[in-house]
Amino acid sequence: MISIAKPDIGNEEKKAVLEVLESGMLAHGELVRRFERDFSAYIGTKHAIATTSGTQALILALEALDIRGKDVLVPSFTFIASATSIIRAGGRPVFVDINPGTFDMEPEDVRKKITERTAAIMPVHLYGQSANMDEIMEIAEENGVAVVEDACQAHGAEWDGKKAGSIGDVSAFSFYPTKNMTTGEGGMLTTDNHELAERLGMLVNHGQTERYRHMALGWNYRMTNIAAAIGLEQLKKLDRNNNKRRNNALFYDEELSECVEIPYVDSKAHHVYHQYTIKTDKRDKVIEEFKKERIGFGIYYPIAIHQQEIMKRLGYTASLPITEKLTKRVLSIPIHPLLSEEDLHTVVETIKRAVT
Repeated sequence: MISIAKPDIGNEEKKAVLEVLESGMLAHGELVRRFERDFSAYIGTKHAIATTSGTQALILALEALDIRGKDVLVPSFTFIASATSIIRAGGRPVFVDINPGTFDMEPEDVRKKITERTAAIMPVHLYGQSANMDEIMEIAEENGVAVVEDACQAHGAEWDGKKAGSIGDVSAFSFYPTKNMTTGEGGMLTTDNHELAERLGMLVNHGQTERYRHMALGWNYRMTNIAAAIGLEQLKKLDRNNNKRRNNALFYDEELSECVEIPYVDSKAHHVYHQYTIKTDKRDKVIEEFKKERIGFGIYYPIAIHQQEIMKRLGYTASLPITEKLTKRVLSIPIHPLLSEEDLHTVVETIKRAVT
């Protein structure tokens, strides 16, 4: 079996977790604070605030910006949490179309749909490639709106030499097991805004500024020391594993470019390949062959958010021709750093056999 994703968990993570268990200090504590410091240093922001999931990070970012009753522009070609976090924070998602090459939000469609009701733009750095942050930040500045980077799939990605998660007003990361680094479950917020960081710190911890002094309506969204111990070790491996993903992608590029549409990488982007996503009109045939060879795959995403039944019932409709076309053609293939050379050759040979 060749899996679509596999976390790189080794003796370092096991030892770190065991040390936490033996210490008895399992909940939010010094290891979480250390993880926050190391992660903010890696991303290049002044602040990082750990939380329980990437979804919760998005919700907290939007709550801290007070988008209640306002619009947030967001792509529909992404995981549903990008939109439901807006609704959960009291806002209204307005869906924009994507660039057919990068799969990221199309700035021209953002310009068409931004209004006086818009409070924020939420670019999603999909599959590990940064959205066009030059244009998005320009649009945001022209219109006086915030930028929330959904960097849940983009640990270590860059735009024009700057880390994803360090460009907008506030950013959210996920540490789900399939991501480029994991804490099991968990999330992180990054920002350079001191006031915003203070508010986020309160929101994750019952609204407290200090123990038993509650200044905001917050909740318990704290990360545990157990998760942080894993995260600290995973962060040390991140660049190495991202380089393995990029090398795997280079092999696929060379082998598959003549039989399927391979990922397009913007010249300003440093892609870290959370997913390697091809486009093909013979997707069903490739999937059929993958199943025979026990090769994992993913369709991210077969139904766009605006086409989901719950969104239709809530009245969040849109017409997004590029998004709707790509849902029928995309296929993500194994790219994770634990793949062997034999695995890579098997994937390539199976695709070629299916499409020729």
